[in-house]
Amino acid sequence: MISILITDDQRLLREGLQTILQAEEGLNIVGLCENGLEALQTAKACRPDVVLMDIKMPIMDGIEAMKQIKRELPGTIVLMLTTFAEDRFIVDAMAGGADGFLLKDMPSKLIVQTIHEAMNGDVILPAQIASRIAAKLSVLSNERADTLDEVKLKKSGYSFTERERKIIVLLVEGYSNRQISSTLFMSEGTVRNYISVIYNKLGTSDRQAAIFILKGLLLE
Repeated sequence: MISILITDDQRLLREGLQTILQAEEGLNIVGLCENGLEALQTAKACRPDVVLMDIKMPIMDGIEAMKQIKRELPGTIVLMLTTFAEDRFIVDAMAGGADGFLLKDMPSKLIVQTIHEAMNGDVILPAQIASRIAAKLSVLSNERADTLDEVKLKKSGYSFTERERKIIVLLVEGYSNRQISSTLFMSEGTVRNYISVIYNKLGTSDRQAAIFILKGLLLE
């Protein structure tokens, strides 16, 4: 049985999702919340498997609530509820640890399927908005990767490929391997291989030590 907490400031939407999901075998709705703070408090009390989290809400927005839930309940999956027009928030949500996204107008069968996929460890990014944010993520990664220019690297004694520099930027920003793979449209295994190469070049096998060194490169 998958326990689910639904959070949205629109009563019609959260009760509509409750009706849809509660009718599905294997899904159990453990709470309905109307703002991020209530979601955080309820999540700590109920410890749900999955939280469906609206982005724009009063008192505490969904991204901040998601970050705190992921920090205090790292095993809880948080899927952000979004609209096509809110794709500008997705980069921040991904960086904060969101496990995926659900479009509010998705067919009910697809919502159920997405929840099960998230429970299996998949990062969920609806096809309708993936193409729009891909270019945005690419530009962001390129701009930040350019700060690790070859002149600076040679002075520091390090040499990284363009792809390694893009991964470095995301590592320093706190992305997990799974989030990096989703952001750069690479398999998670490929990301792990690149990160191993980066570690070897830095002379460490510890992620936090590597990030400390890399932050120094970015700030030089």
